[in-house]
Amino acid sequence: MQEQEHKSYINALGTAVPGNAIPQQKIAEFMAEALDMDVADRRKLNVIYRQTQIGQRHSVLPDYGLPMGEYTFYPNTPGLEPFPSVSDRNAVYRKETPKLALAAARKAFADYPDFDPQSVTHVIVVSCTGFYAPGPDIELVEALGLPTTTHRLLINFMGCYGAFNGLKTADAIVRANPEAKVLLVCSELCTIHFQKKPELDYLLSNALFADGAAAVLVEGQPRADKSLRMRTFFCDLLAEGRDEMAWHVSDFGFEMTLTPEVPGVIERNIGRLLSRLLEKSELTIGDIHYYALHPGGRRILEAIENQLGLDRYDNRYAYHVLKQYGNMSSATVLFVLHEIWQELGIKKEAASRSNDTASPENILSCAFGPGLTLESLILEAHVNEPLLTSSVRSSETVPTL
Repeated sequence: MQEQEHKSYINALGTAVPGNAIPQQKIAEFMAEALDMDVADRRKLNVIYRQTQIGQRHSVLPDYGLPMGEYTFYPNTPGLEPFPSVSDRNAVYRKETPKLALAAARKAFADYPDFDPQSVTHVIVVSCTGFYAPGPDIELVEALGLPTTTHRLLINFMGCYGAFNGLKTADAIVRANPEAKVLLVCSELCTIHFQKKPELDYLLSNALFADGAAAVLVEGQPRADKSLRMRTFFCDLLAEGRDEMAWHVSDFGFEMTLTPEVPGVIERNIGRLLSRLLEKSELTIGDIHYYALHPGGRRILEAIENQLGLDRYDNRYAYHVLKQYGNMSSATVLFVLHEIWQELGIKKEAASRSNDTASPENILSCAFGPGLTLESLILEAHVNEPLLTSSVRSSETVPTL
């Protein structure tokens, strides 16, 4: 007798950002002042910031939108000296990341009124922007009033593709035990690691990264009205990009190496990666209805479009998240998936009015990180009965320092 194959479903998503929404131009002004740039270098920096196509970013630090003399974290001195240490930055992480993680988790619960938060059996926290113990996993269990016997796991320092490792872990848990209910939270404070260096790598990193958190609930059975079945995962390492993207701990924060070569490495390899993902899923590119691509930057999105024959509309969810939030490391791809989740709710309401049942639709998702690592996933979107409540349509903001 053949053993039944168990499946895993994303049944709720929630997102949260800090309260400081700072226009990209204001952040550029802060950076130019901190780096004591002359007129010519300021012009070059402004070009970099405009080309990102980011409109604003959120940070737990209001300083990036304030004039010198009003900073709350960086010294109000020329050159920001003494420059904050790793300890200074990690203290902010320890204070703020659990609040952001909790806000995202509560947003996911609000998105799923029929779910009992007390039924969560596993908590997974993904983060690469700070460390401490007892950590945010324990603080989430305590804040949510979960049993002390709740299983916990931290997935640290894997960069922008970290959400995929969290999803793969949740998938394995519920496939092994269909009664399990997994809360996965990605919480990142990238902006606390600003590096005061004029090299292009650091200018690019400072122009892209932001703070945010996203949460998903994964179960072994689909939600009654809509759900996303995690169908196929595929990953690969690109040795040629090993030195183009890296993440290291220094005396003054975590240093991101992000060279202009990254989009080229991705463009040369993304077609082969996704062909193998589709083959493993027994699908073709024509079977994909939605794209949830990690917006690591505008040039990365364009590189993928060039290889897959996509246009900006196909990639609209990623561009929207990039414009509104920037790159929030591991949380970002879940923000993109959340945009699609909201649209599925609208489509489901329309289908219910016509007494129609929508057919499953396929979502292709991928992200990139140090290694150079490429992670990818096919999800199957199921839209069923009418929504009992409307989808949450914005990110929750949380108090800042």
